[in-house]
Amino acid sequence: MSAAARETYRRIAANLATVMRGQELAIRRLLAAFASGGHVLLEDYPGTGKTTLAKALARSIGAAFKRVQFTPDLLPSDILGVSVFDPAAQTFRFHEGPIFTHILLADEINRASPRTQSALLEAMAESQVSVDGASTRLPELFFVIATQNPVEFRGTYPLPEAQMDRFALQFGLGYVEAADEVAILAAQAERHPLDALAACVSLDEVLALRKSVRAVRVSDEVKRYAVDLVRRTRTAPGVQLGASPRASLALIGAAQALALFDGQAFVAPEHVQELAVPVIAHRLALDPQARFAGATTSATVEEIVKSVPVPA
Repeated sequence: MSAAARETYRRIAANLATVMRGQELAIRRLLAAFASGGHVLLEDYPGTGKTTLAKALARSIGAAFKRVQFTPDLLPSDILGVSVFDPAAQTFRFHEGPIFTHILLADEINRASPRTQSALLEAMAESQVSVDGASTRLPELFFVIATQNPVEFRGTYPLPEAQMDRFALQFGLGYVEAADEVAILAAQAERHPLDALAACVSLDEVLALRKSVRAVRVSDEVKRYAVDLVRRTRTAPGVQLGASPRASLALIGAAQALALFDGQAFVAPEHVQELAVPVIAHRLALDPQARFAGATTSATVEEIVKSVPVPA
């Protein structure tokens, strides 16, 4: 295990904690996805700090950051870019859209039409964009943080299963404790802490962190355990659509990141269990009868974790 990579994680997490008071778990999950090369969907109430977290991460690593406010009239070309005719050269030139960045904040992603939402599919899965028959690679470091509000449904378009499956983790930030909320008021009395946030690591160090995460050992028993958890969702009562093999890949990748964060050279079953709900739950679809009975995908995954034998 690389001590330098773990130190990179510590510096980023500490930097984020100066802005995101009381959000240690959210920071840990965000960085697990980030370090393993996945993308994140933040679903929570307005004002909980989703946008601030995305901006803080970009500033902490000195990365290029773009924010796109998703609205019903947003077009795919508004995200990907467009080819414009150049009269002087008598040819079309491609003008890159905001997706060509290191960290992309897709704010309120469920307010855009499915057509526009689908513009992100290729970029998130293959790190490239295809426009007018030509494919263009995205930066080596490309990370999507999407947000959505769970309580507003007017004028929204639920993300299709194919889009949900592209996110390695989905989780919320939640409300902080009273003491942390008081600290937030004090910290923002004169200016926002984000204004003073500076880069604490370089992009090269972040890329080295990702490389070290992939080198963390995973035993065959732990791999089988992760696969068993995912496969059980396909036969669980009340589940209409189970998780795909992409869930197994995301689960192991993020677990490797947690193992590195914890200073371990190998992935333990506890790392897989810790991530099971944020990695798997959003990929499931329950049948109408189960939903009517009050079942949730998170509770379903929690029951599966309890029922699947843990490798010794």
